Amino acid sequence: MSRPVALVLRAPGSNRDGDAAFALDLVGAEPRRTLINEVFANPKLLHEAQLLVIPGGFSFADALGAGRLFALELVTRLREELNTFVEAGKPVIGICNGFQVLVRTGLLPGAGQTVALGGNAAPGQPPGQFVCDWVTLQPVSKRSIWTAALTDPIECPIAHGEGRLAADAETLDALEANDQVAFRYAGYNPNGSLADIAGICDTTGLVLGLMPHPENHVLPRQHPHHLRGHRGGLGRALFEAGVNHALRN
Repeated sequence: MSRPVALVLRAPGSNRDGDAAFALDLVGAEPRRTLINEVFANPKLLHEAQLLVIPGGFSFADALGAGRLFALELVTRLREELNTFVEAGKPVIGICNGFQVLVRTGLLPGAGQTVALGGNAAPGQPPGQFVCDWVTLQPVSKRSIWTAALTDPIECPIAHGEGRLAADAETLDALEANDQVAFRYAGYNPNGSLADIAGICDTTGLVLGLMPHPENHVLPRQHPHHLRGHRGGLGRALFEAGVNHALRN
């Protein structure tokens, strides 16, 4: 069976596209790291892909807010193509800055819901402090094609200053009721996200956004304690889920 094409969409300032491509290649996809201008010039590059990844980094230097300009470019020039991509049943994942981008495009969190990713505000830390650390994620959603089959926690790093998920009570209730909470921080909430939410999906279950970086723990040797015998908590299964869905679609 051929390897599904995974378009890793880059903007100026993206810096985790190589890590995402490594994870995708490891689980059987054909990653194609592609600049947004290339897709603007040739939207066929998106149509030919079976999976879309918006990686982490500091797109457009976080000018006017994290992910804002990247999202504006996508909404202005690729709105219909992105909607068609999801309507075709193709999975999308945005990681860290990519999560911020997906929220700003409206692909997340879902029609009629308003979610913002603001400056970190964890107890005991200065507001807006950039946090680089390791966290544990508990998969929650059975709606999301990315997490439905996951049971084991994922251990992976975070690296962000604007990752606090905020929403009004009505929106939080809707996310819970619709099974759109994809991941929660387990034990340690690094940014003060409401309800410990680390990632959410859209109402189709195809689009996933999360702040931590599961692409940076897909092999045991990537964990800082691997030489001390630490095993488990790999993010590999998350990418396998997306690729397997792309293969079936």
